[in-house]
Amino acid sequence: MKNLIAINGSPRKNWNTAQLLQHAMKGAQDAGAAAEMINLYSLNFKGCTSCFACKLKNRPHGSCAMKDDLSPVLEKIKSADAIIFGTPIYFMNLSAGMIAFIERLFFSNYIYSDEIPTVFPKKLPSAFFYTMNMTEKHFEFFGMSERLKMYETFTQRILMVKPKILHAFDTVQFKDYSRYESSIFDPEKKFAYREKNFPKDCAAAYDVGRELVSE
Repeated sequence: MKNLIAINGSPRKNWNTAQLLQHAMKGAQDAGAAAEMINLYSLNFKGCTSCFACKLKNRPHGSCAMKDDLSPVLEKIKSADAIIFGTPIYFMNLSAGMIAFIERLFFSNYIYSDEIPTVFPKKLPSAFFYTMNMTEKHFEFFGMSERLKMYETFTQRILMVKPKILHAFDTVQFKDYSRYESSIFDPEKKFAYREKNFPKDCAAAYDVGRELVSE
């Protein structure tokens, strides 16, 4: 049985990012695979400390020397058949938790070699789910595709498969906007957009989950 791992890079376990991942997991399960979500913000870990232990010639490559809550997750990914990186966009970037996770996963499988661009043990189909408060128009205006391309490029280099991409725009941040300083938003428009478009995003996530374990 194939296994999909969904990485939730949001501090919230059941909001926009997590909901998309849950639909992807359902798609994978309906395709006959197992699926598991890992909530990064429930783990105690740090990003890469640049110790370079993973580059030493006298030790096996492909594993991070740091020992913390993320260590077993990194090992588990080696036996997965697909992975989804789910993250909200914070200040024009991935969440801090997702960045730290990617540092640990990718850098330990990269050994400064043009001849051996990756030591990850196999090709691993993947996807990025991006959830964001910004509209599609703002996404284009701020050049977000180029900003995120770096992560997608390294994913393809390390995992040896081009990742699938899903953008969920103009997400709802608060259930009650009146409680927060948020005058730049029109809550009625935000909720109307979510009602119309988020079900489509969830359906697309379901399809991605199903496709990843069918490849």
